[in-house]
Amino acid sequence: MPSATITSKGQITIPKQIRDRLNLKNGDSIIFELETENRVVMIPSKRKPADVYGILHKEGREAFTVEEMDNGVAEYFQEKYRPK
Repeated sequence: MPSATITSKGQITIPKQIRDRLNLKNGDSIIFELETENRVVMIPSKRKPADVYGILHKEGREAFTVEEMDNGVAEYFQEKYRPK
């Protein structure tokens, strides 16, 4: 299992095997999520908005307006957090 050592400045070098597997390049961003007290998940954050533009489009499906999306999100959270 690949490992890394933390420097005095709190830095680590991601092992080459991991960089290759995740296709990480110089300048890529990484998000760290704390799952439990002793487990951290590293998520590459390489996509820019232009990279994902239009990926949800389905042929023949009409797009929602911003107002319709806002209303849908508001309804979802009202239902989710409705007092029981």
